[in-house]
Amino acid sequence: MLQAHDIHFCIQNRPIVDKASMILKPGELTVILGPNGAGKSSLFKVLSGEQSCKHGKVSYNGRSLGQFKNRQLAQVRSVMPQHSSLTFPFSVLEVVELGLLSLRKYSSELLQEVMEQTHTWELRDSLYGNLSGGEKQRVQLARVLTQIWEKKPFPRYLLLDEPTSSMDIALQHHVLSIIQKIKERNIGVLAILHDLNLAANYADQVILMKKGHILFQGNTQEVMNADKLMQVFDHPIEVYHGDDQRPTIIQSVPFKNINNQIKQA
Repeated sequence: MLQAHDIHFCIQNRPIVDKASMILKPGELTVILGPNGAGKSSLFKVLSGEQSCKHGKVSYNGRSLGQFKNRQLAQVRSVMPQHSSLTFPFSVLEVVELGLLSLRKYSSELLQEVMEQTHTWELRDSLYGNLSGGEKQRVQLARVLTQIWEKKPFPRYLLLDEPTSSMDIALQHHVLSIIQKIKERNIGVLAILHDLNLAANYADQVILMKKGHILFQGNTQEVMNADKLMQVFDHPIEVYHGDDQRPTIIQSVPFKNINNQIKQA
């Protein structure tokens, strides 16, 4: 498991993440939700090892994060940050190949299989810098998937910070369907999302954050109810449950705002 216990992270003595504890299990997708400034990305960076914290502990498979060397950590977890910039004129294929650096051996078919899954194989000869935002996201996803695609006997983890933010609806669902498949390889997935319905449709576990605190966490059906979501997002939200018990989220327009819109029409 990926475990965090009492994570406390400050910037200029201001708490950004305050005593956050969580567990990510292999074979599950856990989604972090919350308004802007909730501390989602800061917690993500601490969990990935990009940012250190003075208080609290992060461990992978029972081993403290600080005990891993870089290459060892890369074999256990793969990270896709919210923004990735490249200075050099790399081709798409070269960017995806960066995911192979931590692997001692790999099959020649692995790279093509991942790129075909992410619809990036046809872009392999294109310059990365010339791609659209959504295409760049798919290339970065291919890179991090390549790192952990090969089956291993031990649990591994995939950390994704807003992996679908620049994609259209069809690609968003395609990416999350790939994530559903990768879970079957004894891999736990942690993702920050903004779309409540994407989280409701795909997440096994949900974490709701606000002002640096984890207010609620648990299975999707329990956490994503109207009362909890309204408390976190400070906005009227309605939740309906279909035959499969998956919640459908409707973000309501406050009644007074509707009256204002009618007057302005």
